[in-house]
Amino acid sequence: MRALPLIAGILCLISALLDAFETVILPRRATGRFRLTRLFYRVTWYPWRWLALRVRHARKRETMLSFFGPLSLVFLIGGWAVLLIIGFALIYRALPLPFTDPRGPQHPFLSDLYASGTTIFTLGLGDVVPRTLAVRALVVMEAGIGLGFVALVIGYFPVLYGAFSRREVSIALLDARAGSPPTAFELIRRHSFEGGNQALVKLLEEWERWSAELLESHISYPLLCFFRSQHTGQSWLSGITAVLDACSLLIASVQEDSARQAQLTFAMARHALVDLTQIFSQTPVTNAPDRLPPERFRAIYDNLCQSGVRVCRDHASCDRLQELRVMYEGYAEALSRFLAMSLPPFYREHPKKDNWLTVARVRASADAEGRGAPVRPDGDEHIF
Repeated sequence: MRALPLIAGILCLISALLDAFETVILPRRATGRFRLTRLFYRVTWYPWRWLALRVRHARKRETMLSFFGPLSLVFLIGGWAVLLIIGFALIYRALPLPFTDPRGPQHPFLSDLYASGTTIFTLGLGDVVPRTLAVRALVVMEAGIGLGFVALVIGYFPVLYGAFSRREVSIALLDARAGSPPTAFELIRRHSFEGGNQALVKLLEEWERWSAELLESHISYPLLCFFRSQHTGQSWLSGITAVLDACSLLIASVQEDSARQAQLTFAMARHALVDLTQIFSQTPVTNAPDRLPPERFRAIYDNLCQSGVRVCRDHASCDRLQELRVMYEGYAEALSRFLAMSLPPFYREHPKKDNWLTVARVRASADAEGRGAPVRPDGDEHIF
């Protein structure tokens, strides 16, 4: 028996099986400096992001970035399968004359690879057959691992896409409540109607639960962070950052009953943001541009007062808001740079149309043109 191929094959098997277990089955954060999944994403994500950021057209750039998540999942599973095939082939190579090949012994290692591949995918062609009892036992073991691997992959995709769908529902609902992209000012202003405070409290409760689900699912499956939303102006990072911004404003500057729920939502959302930053080994950014300069804060203050929101009039509200922002903005900026997802502003002087208004406007225009009716230039842009 050859010792070197045997040791190399066992190491390949242990590496692939352990990495697949930690990535797919283990329901908590996997530890360890050297992990195949972490190495895979470090090697593939940085070049992919570099190429995508060179695309000037925003929609095409976002489309290219959105391809990475699903493609990386396919290649990661393929990498595990290749490593398993090579590992068993090396173990076969360590044994003396493990198979009978009708083509002859010209390329014995290729025969071992072929036998390993047909076994792990449970093809059972039977043209290359084992010669000894030990090899037969290894073939049965590999066939069992291959069957379990296929079942693992079949069960893995629904779990991932189920978590992705649940995440995106709340992000889509935020469109009409906070704008596109979402901003803290729009979120509070659009809930300044009579009874809007109760609606805002309910929304913050939903986002507290959403942040907890994000923490649970994305810590267990970090590759979900690379899955991007349907629209260019939406992302899970912009959504959670806008909610944190709104909670900070409510806690520091707004005299409403929603401040208590804002504290709870702020705590859970910040927890999720910090843990995800640590998952990708990113350090908080301390030199990022100020997202809320003093003049922008005064504009938010004045516009909220005009909308009927009861705003604190003490001079310390800006300092309280700054203390809250320091607790999460550095982490949000680190994830923004790493994942190439832009952060939303606190306040936009010239807000863009919501995504739902853009779609409705196109459909209304098409229907009006079909009936021969004139299209109003303003559309529905003043609904809120």
